Amino acid sequence: MTLQRNNCDTVGSFGQPTRRGPLSEGDRVQVRDPKGRFHQIILVRGGRFQSNRGGFDHDDIIGAPDGQVIVTDEGRQFQILRPLQVDYVMSMPRGAAVVYPKDAGVITHMGDIFPGARVVEAGAGSGALSMALLDAVGPGGSLISVERRQDFADIAAANVDLWFGRRHPAWDLRVGDVDVVLAGLTPASVDRVVLDMLAPWENIGAVTHALMPGGVLVCYVATVTQMSRLVEELRASQRFTDPIAWEDMRREWHLDGLAVRPEHRMVAHTGFLVVTRLLAPGVAPQERTTRPAKAAEGLGGAWDEEQEWTLEKVGQRVNSEKKVRKVRRDVVAQADTWASEGRKEDADE
Repeated sequence: MTLQRNNCDTVGSFGQPTRRGPLSEGDRVQVRDPKGRFHQIILVRGGRFQSNRGGFDHDDIIGAPDGQVIVTDEGRQFQILRPLQVDYVMSMPRGAAVVYPKDAGVITHMGDIFPGARVVEAGAGSGALSMALLDAVGPGGSLISVERRQDFADIAAANVDLWFGRRHPAWDLRVGDVDVVLAGLTPASVDRVVLDMLAPWENIGAVTHALMPGGVLVCYVATVTQMSRLVEELRASQRFTDPIAWEDMRREWHLDGLAVRPEHRMVAHTGFLVVTRLLAPGVAPQERTTRPAKAAEGLGGAWDEEQEWTLEKVGQRVNSEKKVRKVRRDVVAQADTWASEGRKEDADE
C-alpha cells in the first residue's frame, strides 16, 4: 500500500505542505480539550469534532492558520495544533511496542544517522523508529526496515505512510529475516545498522558483512540479561570497538505558580542502548585497560543455548493476536480511506 495524498513529488518539498501553512482538508490536527486531554482527528469538509466537553465543526478551522483556540457556544475552549511527530507516535495504533521518542532521538544522534546515510533497521514494529530514521536520512538516503511479521509490517506501513502523506522515497520495508537481508547486501555497503530485537547477537556475523569499516551498530534491548549477552558476544567477535551502553529517563515538571515540582509520573526505563563501531578487516580491538570480569561464569556457567528468548520471558508486554488483527485492520483501513480521498481530490482538480 502506497499513499499519494499530496502533490509534493520533488525531493526538496517532501512532507512540507502538510506541516506548515493554513489548515486544510485532509490535515491531521491535535485537539486539546478543556480537561487537558488530547485527541487527533483528520479534517474533512462538513465534519464535526464532538466530545463530552463540547465540540466544533471542522469547517470552522479549515483555512485558518495553525495554532487555534476555538470557543464553543457553551464557553468551552479547544486548542488546535498540527501534531508533532512525538504526539503522533504516542497516539498511533500499535501492533508491537513502540520505541519511545526519548530513545529514538538518542538513537539518531548517538548512531550518527546523517542525511543520505544508508541504514538497515530491524524490526519495524509499529513504525515509530522508522519515522525518526527516515527524517534523519532524508529523501536522498536509504532505510531498509526488516520485520518478521507481516501483520506488524502492515501496521508500520500504514502508520508511517499516514504521517508522511505517502510512501517515503527512501524507505524499503521488507518482511523476512534481517540476517538474510544483510547477507544479501554488497559487503561494506551500509553506513549504520539499528537492531531492535530479542537476540541481536545472533546477527553479528551478518552485520559484519554488510557494515562498512567505521560504521555504527546501535542495538536497543529491554533487559540487563539481553544487554550483557550482547556486549559479551560483540567482544568475543573481535571485530568491534568496546561497546558503550546506557539508558535514558524522562521526567516532566509541574508548573503552576509557586507549585513548581517534578510530576508524580514519569517515563522511566524503556530499554538499554548499546553502541559500537566496526573495525577494519584484520584489525584487532584495542586492549582494554581494565581487567575483564568473568561474564558467563559469574552467572553460574555459560549461556544456555537451549533457552528460548521470547518477549514474555524478558518481561515485555505482548498484545494478543486478536488485538493485533484489530489494530492492523483499523489503521490500514484508515490509511486506504485517506489515500482514496486524496486521489478523489486530485481527480476533481
